[in-house]
Amino acid sequence: MVEIIKRISDFQDKSLLIVDDDNPFRDRLARSMEKKGFKVTQAESVKSAIQKARENKPAFAVIDLRLGDGNGLEVVNEIQKSKKESRIIMLTGYGNIPTTVAAIKAGAIDYLAKPADAEDIETALLADPNKKAYPPDDPMSADRVKWEHIHRIFELCNRNVSETARRLKMHRRTLQRILSKKSPR
Repeated sequence: MVEIIKRISDFQDKSLLIVDDDNPFRDRLARSMEKKGFKVTQAESVKSAIQKARENKPAFAVIDLRLGDGNGLEVVNEIQKSKKESRIIMLTGYGNIPTTVAAIKAGAIDYLAKPADAEDIETALLADPNKKAYPPDDPMSADRVKWEHIHRIFELCNRNVSETARRLKMHRRTLQRILSKKSPR
């Protein structure tokens, strides 16, 4: 397990800004992080997040890279302007090396691929940013990651099977079979 150098109770400022346009994911994460002791504020767009960051200057932030009205790196830059010591984690379903480098250069301390759970996010937020993170003890299986990705695209396509199948470049019936099954472990 990753060694957490601090607990949230060790911090005076427990404010956490969660920025994600996936409403169900953002709400679930906010509830989980509140149970862990964070004081959570939510935003679903770059514009809203920048406004909330200016008003509250969060000590912690979890920001999705791709948002409906722009790039999450804009929010990272805004938080870094007003509160350099903020601990910022970037989340994305579209991970690649250039965006990882851009996020770290902008001031993020870590970069996690979706779907990340509250435990992974808490560990990343509270870990020593100068130490290398350990791999998770119980990572998701490849089948589970694939299942999560398909369901995420399905939700983004407003649960339209034909549109989802087209975007995933798979046959509609194959997609229907996958959607009818329970999630793998």
